[in-house]
Amino acid sequence: MRWDAGRAEAAYRDGWWVRETLADSLEREARESPDRILLVDGDIHLCAREAHHRVTHLAQILLDRTPTGSVVSFMLPNWHEAALIYHAITLAGMVAHPILPSLRDQELWFMLSDSRSRLLFIPSAYRGHDYVEMVKRVTGDLPQAPDVIVLRGDAGEYIAYSDLERSTVSGSLPHLDPDAVRLIMYTSGTTGRSKGVLHTHNTLHALLMQIGQHWLVEPGDTFLVPSPISHIGGSIYAFEAPLLLGTAAILMDQWNPEAALFLATTTPCTHICGATPFLQSLLDVAERVDEHLPDLKLFVCGGASVPPSLIKAATAHFSGACVTRVYGSTEVPVTTVGCTGHNELGYAATTDGRSGIAEIRLADGAGDVGEILVRGPQMLVGYLHGEAESEVFDNQGFYRTGDLGRWIDDKYLVVSGRVKDIIIRNGENISPKEIEDLLMEHPQIKEVAIVGLPDARTGERACAVVVVKGGIAPDVNTLAQFLDQRGLAKFKFPEDVVVRNVLPKNEAGKVLKHQLRTDLIQSGETS
Repeated sequence: MRWDAGRAEAAYRDGWWVRETLADSLEREARESPDRILLVDGDIHLCAREAHHRVTHLAQILLDRTPTGSVVSFMLPNWHEAALIYHAITLAGMVAHPILPSLRDQELWFMLSDSRSRLLFIPSAYRGHDYVEMVKRVTGDLPQAPDVIVLRGDAGEYIAYSDLERSTVSGSLPHLDPDAVRLIMYTSGTTGRSKGVLHTHNTLHALLMQIGQHWLVEPGDTFLVPSPISHIGGSIYAFEAPLLLGTAAILMDQWNPEAALFLATTTPCTHICGATPFLQSLLDVAERVDEHLPDLKLFVCGGASVPPSLIKAATAHFSGACVTRVYGSTEVPVTTVGCTGHNELGYAATTDGRSGIAEIRLADGAGDVGEILVRGPQMLVGYLHGEAESEVFDNQGFYRTGDLGRWIDDKYLVVSGRVKDIIIRNGENISPKEIEDLLMEHPQIKEVAIVGLPDARTGERACAVVVVKGGIAPDVNTLAQFLDQRGLAKFKFPEDVVVRNVLPKNEAGKVLKHQLRTDLIQSGETS
């Protein structure tokens, strides 16, 4: 862990960090408001009393199987069981490790191996994919395979979640340290290797207190949660906010704008947070049926490029709500809080908002643009492997985001580009090098560069620029089949293929991706 005693003291003094943990919040909620609904998953309405009872029992079961401090992984959709598992991991003094269900063999093997996970929760099947079979393939090559628990279906040779919950165990739960690591999330990097981001009880507490202060949240509000719970965004709205902010969470395990509009009107929902495609498709449906969501207070949009025209159109249609762009990362969630004040709504469409509790600096760059550096009480306490931090933090503890930004009126940040070679599609980070490394094994490819191109629907799309062997060029379907066979997640597959005789390079042999991207946009070859 990275630890700065002075900044820790300031975080405690200012109330962003506290001596309590999420476990204390759950116990208090069950005692004081036992019937309050925390979470809705279809027909399941989970109240504080039931949640506390089931979570406590599950925590005892976990402790019967693995020691305090162990990493426990779950690769689950937005289901209510994920919340029970997350809180049980917390109560047991273990480290929660959420994994995107859209990932496949290669990514799952790496994360389980890297984190030395002791337990893994998976669905039996989801959206046509057999997770039991995938885990069989993956764990066979692990030096230490985790115990596997299967939800909602045939568990095969593994443990059924329903049987696990019926286990008869008892025992005391550990005393929890609010400064201990309790969450690890993997984030894509430019090297093609994901890095395990570490958060404590207190870094997440600070994050939620910031949201409560800046996002128009009141006890009794309701968050619609379509964002994956395996992302920092979805997890805090589904797992943390109901206990720390007094809200409820309505889970969606698949995005459907018609269903989202129905939930937002009938629940009703006061807050929605999601990537650009969520806002665009919700607005399209709402305009078509002339629904203006009068109960909606705030739509927070981030995770990919957000066109100013979309913010303006959504603000005009959802006239009672604030619609704003925000900026952040798994490392420093909610770096900017958007523009939620009535006197600053003019900045909501054209900037990524102002800072909340984070300090933001711009490193020296060209003109008024520089790399965005940030630190704050909600930031990570390090990576799982310390060597990953060598070029990420400066000597004052600021996190180098790898993104470029500039100031508007000295207060509002505009993210203008990326130093990192990362593509963001539908709010998902995609590492080009990971794809390039796999495609270099393709028999028809001599050289390849993956570049991100603007896309009105998804924010960005991945384009494979290839130099071919023998004059036969692979198409999109050919590359998809090749990558699928190697266990790469489908959302990382290139959507365009462009053939070049040579790739532009500098004197050191590095491919000039900015030049490639500009040429492709200007030529319109993939539009």
